Amino acid sequence: MELQTKAYVLGEDEGKAIWFANALMVVKAATDETAGRFALLDQRVPGGYAVPRHVHHAEDEAWYLLEGEVTFYCGEESFTAGKGAWVYLPRDVPHSFKVGPAGARMLTFSAPSGFADFVEECGEPAPSRTIPPQDPPDVARLATIAAKYQVEILGPPPA
Repeated sequence: MELQTKAYVLGEDEGKAIWFANALMVVKAATDETAGRFALLDQRVPGGYAVPRHVHHAEDEAWYLLEGEVTFYCGEESFTAGKGAWVYLPRDVPHSFKVGPAGARMLTFSAPSGFADFVEECGEPAPSRTIPPQDPPDVARLATIAAKYQVEILGPPPA
């Protein structure tokens, strides 16, 4: 991977749009743009959205909430964050989150950038910049691809 030596700029409506696990993920920066140092995704999710309990072994993960309210579960802790909140969850600690009834939009950071590669491999190109239909995810496929990126799916989403 070559070290980046040039500026990189994307406008508000730019970036690869991916439907991933019932969320719209717009890739703002990933492995190629940051030499693998970090990734930034603009994530949009519907009300009640929740992710399975999982653990990242290769990267730290964080969110900046632009809209909505999200309850995060990290290890034995849980806390609710709203618009303008910054949430950091370290690698090797099981976590999950559940979105409030109004849905949410958040910037999702990971360092290094492997999470964006996982999203791209596991997701599909979004035909529009909208939240995808809420079909039950293929958990077995998700877990298989996740393992390639050192992410373990540990259990169901929070109720």
